[in-house]
Formats: sequence, structure tokens, C-alpha cells
Amino acid sequence: MSVQVKCLSFRQPYAGLILDGVKTVESRWRPLLAPLESGTLAVHIAQRDWEGAEWRAVLSGPLGMDDDQIQELLQSGERFGRGVVAGLVDVGETWVCPASLPEDELWRLERSAVLVGLQEKHLTYLSNPRWLRAPLRTTGGRDLWRVDIPNELLH
Repeated sequence: MSVQVKCLSFRQPYAGLILDGVKTVESRWRPLLAPLESGTLAVHIAQRDWEGAEWRAVLSGPLGMDDDQIQELLQSGERFGRGVVAGLVDVGETWVCPASLPEDELWRLERSAVLVGLQEKHLTYLSNPRWLRAPLRTTGGRDLWRVDIPNELLH
């Protein structure tokens, strides 16, 4: 038996940050995750890394992590390697981040997204992250695609 869910590929370190519960807001230029509200999304770890280091500045700045804590988090995110479905996350509400937002609210969202420059992007709440028992090797797709996850990989 297996469970069929929609899947989205994330570059590292964001895939690991989602599954470790650090990243709780996903940002996109279009409302890709809106149709999945109240559903479950499979997290695929892409082969390539995210270009840019905004995430490191957010982890070390607003989230107050030191180099050892950041390194431990990065290692956790790599436990299954690349090119795999590694876990599941529940999808919440999607909304457009206003162009102007009070500084404290924007700062809170940037901490949750582990990214800066969220204005006018579609933001989606993510919750209840869980790693699979073992990785499911599969090629990533563009946008959302369906993946069958064997029940024995679920907790």
C-alpha cells in the first residue's frame, strides 16, 4: 500500500529547514500551494543548492544561531542526500504579502520564511513537518507533481 500526495522540489538548505521545522512560511511569486490548503505536501530535496546566502544571515541574525548550530542544522537536512522525497509537511493558508508592512511584522515573516524580500510574494504557512523513515529516490519535477509514498516509509 502507498499514499499518493502532491510533491514539490526544494533546494537545500530550504528542504531541510522545512523538515526540521525552522522554515514555516514558503514564498513563491505565484500561488502554487494555494490549492493544497489543508492538505499534505511531499518535500523533495533537489540536487542543486539555493543560490544566495540570505538564509544564513537570517539564521545567524534574527534567529540567533551560532556557526555550530547552523552547521548541525545543515547536516540534519542532508541526512537522506539529494534527489529524494524526504518528508511531508501540512499546507496552510496562502496570501500575498503586502508591499508595505510594519517592520516588526515583516521581520517575523522573514524569520519564518528564512528569507528576506517577501513583499508582494505569495506566502504559505507550513506546519507539522515530518521526515520519512527512509528516503524515496525519485527525479524531481517542475512545479507540483504526484508521488506514491509506500506506507512503510511513513511514521
